[in-house]
Amino acid sequence: MINRKFSAVGLALALFLATFAVNLQAPLYAVYAAESHVGTTAVTVAFAAYVAGLMPTLLLLGGLSDRIGRRIPVSIALLLGSAATALLVIKPSWESLVVARLMLGIGTGLVTTAGNAYMAEILGGSDPRGAALIVTSATTLGFGGGALATSLSLFMQGQSLMPLSYVLLFISAPVLAVITLAMTKVDKPSVVSLLRLPVFPPGTWVYGLAMVLAWSTSGVVIAVVPLQLQAIGLGSWTGMVVFLAIFTGFLCQPFARRMSNTTSLALGFLLIPAGFITIVVGLEFGSVGWVLIGTCLTSAANYGFTYLGSLLEVTSLAPENRARATAGLFTYAYVGFSIPTVASGVLADKVGLLPAMTAFGTCLVVGTALLAWVWGRKKVHRALVAA
Repeated sequence: MINRKFSAVGLALALFLATFAVNLQAPLYAVYAAESHVGTTAVTVAFAAYVAGLMPTLLLLGGLSDRIGRRIPVSIALLLGSAATALLVIKPSWESLVVARLMLGIGTGLVTTAGNAYMAEILGGSDPRGAALIVTSATTLGFGGGALATSLSLFMQGQSLMPLSYVLLFISAPVLAVITLAMTKVDKPSVVSLLRLPVFPPGTWVYGLAMVLAWSTSGVVIAVVPLQLQAIGLGSWTGMVVFLAIFTGFLCQPFARRMSNTTSLALGFLLIPAGFITIVVGLEFGSVGWVLIGTCLTSAANYGFTYLGSLLEVTSLAPENRARATAGLFTYAYVGFSIPTVASGVLADKVGLLPAMTAFGTCLVVGTALLAWVWGRKKVHRALVAA
């Protein structure tokens, strides 16, 4: 049995690798679509299949690790990530991408629910903030690092359906899955309900819609922007775009924590449309620098200011149901992550990628302005009532 110190290190690596697999295939989306002769709509549907696997797992199997222990779900998630990637090597096609993304969503649902609890238990519960920091750091680096690793692999190898990043996953994931089963057992399985339905505290719909806007931008940046980069000869920058689309927001979280929720959310409302407009301008003029700057701005809002401001507001209104209120907020978030992305893909097949993103950007500006106005009025009303 591996001791607690090494178990914490092993779990951090497992969390990183399980999430590393999620966006590993992003630089090859266009290749898989071409293999099956499908358009942008199909690519965005495959991208959204991740949510179709993730959400039911979070909602219907949220209590699984409480019943069977933390290590088994983490190990399964690693094997699912490896199997999903192997499917894309064996049969590189859009159909395989849909199945792979579904598997990756299930794996993420398993590893996040079990991993968060397991890390806190390994560290003894004495440092919950430290445990949360390790988990968020490992998963953020994983979500962003997979696409970057594949882009770097393709840059070194040339075009390939078996990049070195895939090989790294195939070697390390099964080994780490076995190691995970040997890590220290600190939990006590209990008979609890597997079902963990979300709750939506009254008056929190504004924050939910803020997450819809924020994460819809994230979905379009990760799924649609790479296709336009490929079309204008800048496909090698896909990995960096996906990495910055996630990691920049993580870097902004310490600053967001020091702000009031009101300031954090207001800054998010400003950065979301500003960042996406910058991306569209960069794509229009073929400037990868502007695309990267815009990506950083949207990420700062999506995973930094809007995310933390909304999360803290929602959970503060449901102190007795924080976990389920968080699940409710993420329900909004993943609706935004998937549906607008697919809608953008449908529009892109009709009018072209850049016009579709321009239309999305216009809707984003209008939607953000309206929501900010409603949110501002609610704040003023509360202040008057309190006075």
